Amino acid sequence: MTFRKPATRQRYFIVVMYQPLASDLTRLAFMAPAIAAATLSETAALVAERLTELSLGNSEAGAADEPAWQTPHRVALELKTVRLRDFSLTSEGLPTLLCAPLSLHSATVVDLLPGQSLVATLREAGLNRLFVVDWRSATDDMRYLRIDDYLASLNVLIDHLGGAVNLIGLCQGGWLSLLYSARFPAKVHKLVLGGAPIDLAAVDSAISTLVKTTPPEFFDELVRLGKGRVNGSRFLGLWAPGKLSSDDIRTALEIDEDGSDDDREAEAIFRNWFAWTVDLPGAYYLETVERIFRRNELAAGTMTALGQPVSLAEIKTPLYLLGAHNDELVAPTQLLSVAGLVGTDPSDIRRHMTPGGHLGLFLGQRTLRTVWPRIAAWLNATDGPA
Repeated sequence: MTFRKPATRQRYFIVVMYQPLASDLTRLAFMAPAIAAATLSETAALVAERLTELSLGNSEAGAADEPAWQTPHRVALELKTVRLRDFSLTSEGLPTLLCAPLSLHSATVVDLLPGQSLVATLREAGLNRLFVVDWRSATDDMRYLRIDDYLASLNVLIDHLGGAVNLIGLCQGGWLSLLYSARFPAKVHKLVLGGAPIDLAAVDSAISTLVKTTPPEFFDELVRLGKGRVNGSRFLGLWAPGKLSSDDIRTALEIDEDGSDDDREAEAIFRNWFAWTVDLPGAYYLETVERIFRRNELAAGTMTALGQPVSLAEIKTPLYLLGAHNDELVAPTQLLSVAGLVGTDPSDIRRHMTPGGHLGLFLGQRTLRTVWPRIAAWLNATDGPA
């Protein structure tokens, strides 16, 4: 985390939004901005100050081009909330569904760079029937959509694929995938969670600290200013006004500083991906903040989904937990504690920790080369527990 001291006031505050890197990007986390004030007496002033800035907007935000997908594919199904992208090399076998984060940035994070793509890595490692959940930016008529609506959309995609999948959930897509597995345990053959915030009570992290210390009224006001939506470009312009450091980008991508044309191209592609944002439904955002991050309902066993109470103990599927030692956003314990909450036999649970940071789990050259092929082999294995 980066603590920044305002020039005109004697107080410190933390600003984070979505997926942070190392220095400038440590102000970015989760899927929307929040403020943690040093003292309660200063909270109101900080909130008023930041909301004033947010209401003014940012004229430079949203100028980037929509990020391109690198791997050839087709759109297999399109709903109001999501596109199902088909990267398959065959029409036979159990499908693997990659659930990208429903966040302020594009799902192309899983297929962002030529030669450095999670999608391409998984295909090369033998996952020949591969699909990606590409969440769509919220339009005005989507502002009242809630968690149940996205869970139902995910269920439609899985039914379209035959009603059973191997499911990979990344970051915010991780808790949604786990919730889906608890609601429809028979439809998930194996489950992979990468950098997913699950048990927010297990240990403090950037997200849990921010949510606990930020007045709920602040989140309500963010949605009001967006007229019922979370406006991605405004938030990015407010919370990340400075240029991204090349060092931070190389750290996230796990590439060496050799100044090659390929590295410069990778940095340019990453900058464009980071600058291009999507909007979120306000109702979904507020419900996620309250139920997942403030009340910790999923891990606590008090969550309901699509009309029924859900329990992680109902999940018996083999489980692979992938975390990062230096994750700036999700404390590894918040992910690894899932092993004690599900009903999966301990012999069917695999844990792996990488030395990098949060974005490196999905984009890092070293992690893509050494870790994800093992996960693909585990998903393909049919000869008993890992």
